[in-house]
Amino acid sequence: MNEGIQKIQELMQAQHYVTDRAIATTVFLAMQLRKPVLIEGQAGVGKTEIAKVLAAALDTELIRLQCYEGLDANSALYEWNYPKQMLRIRMEESGERSADEQEALIFSRPFLLERPLLRAISAEDKAPVLLIDEVDRADEEFEAFLLEVLSDFQVTIPELGTIRAKHRPYVVLTSNRTRELSDALKRRCLYLWIDYPSFEKEFQIIREKVPGVNERLAAQVAGFVQVVRSAKWGKMPGVAETIDWTMGLLALHADHLDPQTVRETLGALFKDRDDLARLNRADLNGLLQELDSKNPQQWALEVAPRFQKELAPR
Repeated sequence: MNEGIQKIQELMQAQHYVTDRAIATTVFLAMQLRKPVLIEGQAGVGKTEIAKVLAAALDTELIRLQCYEGLDANSALYEWNYPKQMLRIRMEESGERSADEQEALIFSRPFLLERPLLRAISAEDKAPVLLIDEVDRADEEFEAFLLEVLSDFQVTIPELGTIRAKHRPYVVLTSNRTRELSDALKRRCLYLWIDYPSFEKEFQIIREKVPGVNERLAAQVAGFVQVVRSAKWGKMPGVAETIDWTMGLLALHADHLDPQTVRETLGALFKDRDDLARLNRADLNGLLQELDSKNPQQWALEVAPRFQKELAPR
């Protein structure tokens, strides 16, 4: 393995993020080429976490722009602090400054409210990590504006002039694919798809993220979740739900999966009423009895087709 890629993987794992070669390679290339990386995948698979881990590994600031419908340039870039400006104007009413001097004063940096994009461009000490989260939720107009900013990493504020980035930020964009992003934005980025993890990876994640969990419980949880994901759900449980569920089981002092505890704690794994009702149709007693007597990984492979058929929509 390339030494740089291996170092990135080690840095991320040191931050308790279970990674693989594909993720480490994409992050390495994004850093070397200074290109944004667009990460897509289902909700809860660790897309946002990559930016957080990268910032911690590089010991730099994480600046997060949470996208939503109706997000505009001002909310993402900058706004003037109008209350502070008005207060200063009143204080200057009896002063000796001219109108031009007063205007220059109130439209100076101390009166500027920096939003995430401007904060990332204005970083003085070192390159921050800019996380543009759920970019697919923003409008196409904002996406076009974002494309311009990511091209030059400079913005023009009429009252102050052009501000250029001293340190080009590391940029991570995430998308849950609620809408298709433009080809122009995709061309600007390296692309990474993160799928639900395999049994081995999810087992490692559980051991890493849930201190104190024993190997038996971690393996059974990983196997159970693998089986569950073989069926279609309104809200598929992601890795975040797996971790929450395991932590809940540990809080109840469970050392393995038993039917009663599983049924009582499924609210940590599923967040949809209809999904819970469907799952309760399954023969959890029989499934978990089998799980208790088999290797969880092998059990998951054997049971998944049967479970998928049993839980098929009626």
